[in-house]
Amino acid sequence: MPRWVPPHEGEKVPVVKNIIYAFKILNKAEKTVMPFAFLSQLSTAVFTLFFQGVLFLKVLLTIIEGQATFEYFLKVLLIFFGVGVVYEVIIIWCDYMQNVAWKKVYKGLNNLIFQKAAELDVSCYEDPAFYDAYKRATDILTRGYFMAFVVDITNLLGNLAALILVIGVVTTIDVEYLIFLAPVLVVFPVQILRSKLFYKRDLETTTNNRIKSYTERTVFLKDFSKDMRTSNIFYVILNRFNRAVSDNIRIIKKYGVKLFFYHMIGSFFGELLPIVGTYSYASYQFINDSGLDISGFSVVLSSINSVRQTSTTIADSISELSNVALYFQNLRDFFEYDSKINSTELEAGEFESLEFRDVYFKYPSAKKYSLNGVSFKINKGETVALVGVNGAGKTTVVKLMLRFYDATSGEILYNGRNVKDYDVNSLRERFATVFQDYKTFALSVNENVLCHEGTEEEKELAKTALIQSGVWDKVSTLPNGADTVLTREFDEKGAGLSGGEAQKTTVARLFARQFDIAILDEPSSALDPIAEYKMYENLIDITKNKTVIYISHRLSSAVLSDNIIVLDKGVVAECGTHNELMQSGGEYSVMFTLQASRYTGEEVENVG
Repeated sequence: MPRWVPPHEGEKVPVVKNIIYAFKILNKAEKTVMPFAFLSQLSTAVFTLFFQGVLFLKVLLTIIEGQATFEYFLKVLLIFFGVGVVYEVIIIWCDYMQNVAWKKVYKGLNNLIFQKAAELDVSCYEDPAFYDAYKRATDILTRGYFMAFVVDITNLLGNLAALILVIGVVTTIDVEYLIFLAPVLVVFPVQILRSKLFYKRDLETTTNNRIKSYTERTVFLKDFSKDMRTSNIFYVILNRFNRAVSDNIRIIKKYGVKLFFYHMIGSFFGELLPIVGTYSYASYQFINDSGLDISGFSVVLSSINSVRQTSTTIADSISELSNVALYFQNLRDFFEYDSKINSTELEAGEFESLEFRDVYFKYPSAKKYSLNGVSFKINKGETVALVGVNGAGKTTVVKLMLRFYDATSGEILYNGRNVKDYDVNSLRERFATVFQDYKTFALSVNENVLCHEGTEEEKELAKTALIQSGVWDKVSTLPNGADTVLTREFDEKGAGLSGGEAQKTTVARLFARQFDIAILDEPSSALDPIAEYKMYENLIDITKNKTVIYISHRLSSAVLSDNIIVLDKGVVAECGTHNELMQSGGEYSVMFTLQASRYTGEEVENVG
């Protein structure tokens, strides 16, 4: 399976398509935010730049020159006052509606991203390129790109409307003034080029920013606090953080000269030439009595200033809109990722058999195969132990069973049919799994066990499961019993569990659900020998007539198994019952004998 490659990697980013795509995503999350933002910006641009900056000034100067009566001025003043009141009402109303709408927007957008993340292949989470893509996608929300998108769109349209009105006033005075506004057009392509440089710069800093985020996160997390204080690992991480910051400084410097150059060109054509040109021409006309009176001269200067403001805002909006459109490509790449684990509509039926037939597998970017021609068969009702030293391929076998990955070659058969022929979710629902790297979540104990918000009846089921896993005695002492939230991250009344207690809680998930096959990957790694023995007793009881697959360094679970599969360097080295393998004197016999002779309740170095 290849590494994550964004769909448009190496291609020219389609800015216009991305703008349309962003609008569709925004509209899907919340339909009202864009109309209210547009109404607010249009009102602001037209009222401040046209009514106040040009029209009111023109009327006022006309009256001063004696070309209109005071009564006319009062009427105009009342009209402007009325327009001003309407403007303020519109702004207040739009601000309120936008505040409400943006909360809905971020809720909707986060839900879309979280849902997509949950649907991604597990292989993505083992690919650094995917993490960069995922971070860039989430940056769209955390760094306010959607808000910038709305602001840029509404700024562009609102100021464009104001620009048309102001230019209309200028042309009534002298159409030749439009010549001095022409240089503004140069600003638009320059700003687009500038935005592309910003995008390239930020793209190069993504990995370094991820390293910085990792450092900031680990320094404050409880899980890392003990190791941070009892070793030099903190300084290793700090040095990596400093290198990431230094690399970012180097990248910023690399783009700094070009960005400064583009900024100077934009300022020259967008501000210096229009202002100097129009002011000089207006002064020339006024001094030489070329038909430009005081009111016309003042209106021209005010209008040109409004034109400069609106054109600069439009240019900046186009630049920023092009910039955020480039970032929306990251969101498109993320949402348009197609799972490599293809699924069908065929439901996986009740389990009868699972067979690996000459299976080879290599992880993405790995040089060596993790599995080399593995073949075995598990039948309904069997208890099977997968044993072997670290790196033998045990956990890889489980990942292939659950279709977190597909075999590189060979076949995996469920009830005699290739697992690729089934609906992947229905296949996984047949399994109940306790992973080696078990996790509890910042939810209540009941929610951790049931994996949903349970009814009172279901909470009784969770209690039974917690008793069977051996952790109920601890849970019953918590402030709110099984309704206590684990960790104090979100609840000051929350509680923490020891490693063994947390593992028992995850094992309780297995006891609380219906399944055909139980997969237990090191289910007792954090347990003491007595707790381990009790847990296995309960497992044997609850899994009668069920299929169970044990993966463990501790070979006590292997003794209980109907069949033992010994993996060594990605191949099946031995297969048989405990007695058969002990008599054969092979790898299993050596591992078991060494472990039995030195068993202290802890794992023995370099054994199993």
